[in-house]
Amino acid sequence: MDTVIRGARVVDGTGRPAYRADVGLSAGRIAAIGPRLSGRQTVDAGGLTLAPGFIDMHAHSDLALLRDPDHSAKLAQGVTLEVIGQDGLSYAPVDDRTLAAVRQAIAGWNGDGSDIDFGWRSVGGYLDRLDEGIACNAAYLIPQGTVRMLAVGWEDRPATGAELARMRQLVAEGLEQGAVGLSSGLTYTPGMYASNDELAELCRVVARHDGYYCPHHRSYGAGALEAYAEMIELARTAGCALHLAHATLNFGVNRGRAPELLALLDAALDAGADISLDSYPYLPGCTTLAALLPSWATEGGPEAALTRLRDPATRARIRHDLEVTGSDGCHGVPVEWETIEISGVGEPRLAPFVGRRLTSFDQAWHLLTEDRLGTTILQHVGHEENVRALMRHRAHTGGSDGILRGDKPHPRAYGTFPRYLGHYVRELGVLSLEECVAHLTSRPAARLRLPDRGLVREGYRADLVLFDHETVSAGASYERPRTRPTGIPHVLVDGRFAVRDGRRTDVLAGRSVRRAPARTGHA
Repeated sequence: MDTVIRGARVVDGTGRPAYRADVGLSAGRIAAIGPRLSGRQTVDAGGLTLAPGFIDMHAHSDLALLRDPDHSAKLAQGVTLEVIGQDGLSYAPVDDRTLAAVRQAIAGWNGDGSDIDFGWRSVGGYLDRLDEGIACNAAYLIPQGTVRMLAVGWEDRPATGAELARMRQLVAEGLEQGAVGLSSGLTYTPGMYASNDELAELCRVVARHDGYYCPHHRSYGAGALEAYAEMIELARTAGCALHLAHATLNFGVNRGRAPELLALLDAALDAGADISLDSYPYLPGCTTLAALLPSWATEGGPEAALTRLRDPATRARIRHDLEVTGSDGCHGVPVEWETIEISGVGEPRLAPFVGRRLTSFDQAWHLLTEDRLGTTILQHVGHEENVRALMRHRAHTGGSDGILRGDKPHPRAYGTFPRYLGHYVRELGVLSLEECVAHLTSRPAARLRLPDRGLVREGYRADLVLFDHETVSAGASYERPRTRPTGIPHVLVDGRFAVRDGRRTDVLAGRSVRRAPARTGHA
């Protein structure tokens, strides 16, 4: 065997109690589990816990994986697989026009991409680029908003029959090229312009390819429970597996309402629905400042939105929607400016705003126009009791929703997985260690339909993490969000040490993780 990890406390991802064993690795897989194994290289676990590598079910590393070979933001947490293409907006499939628009639309998430060679246009081309070597593995969701942008544009109208046929074809092609499902951002334009009937048509294509639908649904604030129910019904109508993105209940209207959501999920699961969800173990959300705008104000794309913001009469209407009516971009809740903290800007001269809370619409308008919609924010609107209740649920998995850009990003990008293990397992006892590891490994692997990942089991991929369960902790904080975690000395990707003794190696063993093509033609 290539490597033997000796004397590990194995938490295998099944949820069963930990046990002691040697684990032998060969050719990127787990070759043997048992006592007194021998190999060319031996690593003494020294009392550390060995678990499957963590799977980040909601990541925004679409460009970071290409621009940052180190990618310690995730590897240092023990993450060996990320699911990208989230919230209905990403960089494939595209044409030249759509690529330019999406780069501007989500510059707040990923930067404008001026440092990236966008040599691909298809989903397969993007996955091929990842296969050139990345820090950890990545699975891709086809972004429904980008698909609509490509076929329909930025208009708020129903798709024509021909446009819908093209969207169905684009989704089918992306799935055949290896995507694992379809994502939506239904508070983001232009994806939010799609009706449920249109979404169901695309989800039927996803179902035929054994993928799953991952919606950022239409509200996490006012009407949140109705929005969850809407997605459950949509998936039932389409016969499609459903994964609820960053499942939470935010804003004052939803304090203490997690039991209502859990009852809704349990009823659907008990009736035979295939549903999972992810969450992050923090209270604030994170998005772009522009995402709060009402959808009518962003129809036509980023440049149209900027034009409206610069017109005094239209600006007054936008302000009324944000502060009085409750913008659909802000989940139907009137904005409370003091809950919004600036986490990143694209324009260097606006850097003094980073780390400050907003006080007025006028400040927000200044940032939106001067930063050309590129400002990133934290939104302090979460509730601890909801976070704890959701992470206990049988369908729960972990997802960071981590935006890596900005001078002061959300600490969830750098601390989600050790925070689960340290704060919520060891300190609070919300979950047992074995339960939590299952939430972060085998459950997401099952959602992704990956037959050889997510468990410490012979024949499985040797994507593994070794951590000290007594000291593991998220170092990242709101004041120092890029601080590395403690208690995670070793991380292996494909049987090779990507992190060893707490230091990042030069290994780039990650590749795209593709769904095997279903035996079906275009829908």
